[in-house]
Amino acid sequence: MKKVTLYTDGACSGNPGMGGWGCLLLYGEHTLRLSGGEKMTTNQRMELTAAIKGLQALNQPCSVAIYSDSAYLIRAFTEGWLANWQRNGWLNSKKQPVENKDLWLELLRLSEIHDVSWHKVKGHAGDANNEICDALAKQAIVDLS
Repeated sequence: MKKVTLYTDGACSGNPGMGGWGCLLLYGEHTLRLSGGEKMTTNQRMELTAAIKGLQALNQPCSVAIYSDSAYLIRAFTEGWLANWQRNGWLNSKKQPVENKDLWLELLRLSEIHDVSWHKVKGHAGDANNEICDALAKQAIVDLS
């Protein structure tokens, strides 16, 4: 199984507001940068979308190490939030409907195709690949204007 590293980031100008996402796929000597945006969205949706778009770009099942500065994204997988939400009928700990359920469902589907590990990186702390994704996400917002 191919080993791929995926860095992701999302950004929003206003929350909600114009948003962008960026991701960086690394495989051997190959690098793929992807980005996009939406005119009315939230930062959380852009964080999730970046991971989705990166995973969707893979043309075969891979072992994927995902790095994100989004605690929301990483903790949902590493701390059992998704399992709890599913067990509770997609209600959060406050018994409210889980936000972004459509994106979480897509991430779960993609996680069944790929062998995914989730890693938190500190944002804006000098991680070069995280900074690239941040710049891609912010440029996607500019491109929407």
